[in-house]
Amino acid sequence: MVEAQTWKTRRMSNPRLDTTAPDQVLDIPATPPGDVRNNNGFGSVLSPNILTALIIASWYFSNIGVLLLNKYLLSFYGYKFPIFLTMLHMISCAVYSYIAINFLEMVPLQQILSRKQFLKIFSLCVIFCFSVVCGNTSLRYLPVSFNQAIGATTPFFTAVFAFLITCKKESPEVYFSLLPVILGIVVASNSEPSFNLLGFLFCVGSTAGRALKSVVQGLLLTSEAEKLHSMNLLLYMAPMAALVLLPFTLYIEGNVAAFTLEKAKEDPFILFLLLGNATVAYLVNLTNFLVTKHTSALTLQVLGNAKAAVAAVVSILIFRNPVTVMGMAGFGITVMGVVLYSEAKKRSRASKS
Repeated sequence: MVEAQTWKTRRMSNPRLDTTAPDQVLDIPATPPGDVRNNNGFGSVLSPNILTALIIASWYFSNIGVLLLNKYLLSFYGYKFPIFLTMLHMISCAVYSYIAINFLEMVPLQQILSRKQFLKIFSLCVIFCFSVVCGNTSLRYLPVSFNQAIGATTPFFTAVFAFLITCKKESPEVYFSLLPVILGIVVASNSEPSFNLLGFLFCVGSTAGRALKSVVQGLLLTSEAEKLHSMNLLLYMAPMAALVLLPFTLYIEGNVAAFTLEKAKEDPFILFLLLGNATVAYLVNLTNFLVTKHTSALTLQVLGNAKAAVAAVVSILIFRNPVTVMGMAGFGITVMGVVLYSEAKKRSRASKS
């Protein structure tokens, strides 16, 4: 629900164009200086290694948890309101971000300085809404394992949009590494027992939207005055997104309030599910920030590659959706392509520096 920075990366030339994070996640800054990382709090009680391990575990829990909760609500629980669910995620992110920045002071508060900057953030918000709604809608029709396989193609769409919008060209090695990404999806799609064309199109739209947002963000928020820390960007984008989604959920999902109240009378557990789902959606953003703060953006990228495979396995074990050997092979080829792409990008940067 999710990719403007105040800290500059010293390891990658533009990490905003390499995101493989989930839909709900915004871009996050690279590792800050040591005086920022060695802060007080839990870090003074736990050893750095244990603290980092707990943060990574929380990152996995929140990322996989929000996927499984979305899938359960939309497909198994009968709560077929993906737009309203996304709006709840955005409201949750707005509230928790306000608390984290203004009361807990996790990062300094940054202000929007001009109408031009506001319009740039709003344009990112629209793309963000499109991506998240498409991603949540796809979970109504597709198993999480196949959803994650398609989501792993984000680097392909990022490279395409970077070329079309910014005319940014990569080395032949980078483009060649994207071939397994596409090949894997073709293999997985042809052998997916639960394949649904509408769900597939929604998932591709979500993946393309996520890539487009990362490219547009890198293009719009370029000056030092306009750059926002990821948590500040989420603070401003989340309420905008909720307002953008409100008329759509009222028009398309007009009976959501009546359905929720009626469902709550029969099973009050739905209120806990919705609140927990919205809270975990925010934790996705928070733990992404914490992982990069205590490790690096490169580490987050590696964890993201592994997360897709872990989420697929966990969803198969929980929801028992049918899989085939060819489908898993296709998923494996896609993940291998993403790893090759990451390595090719690193070598390309090293050669240019």
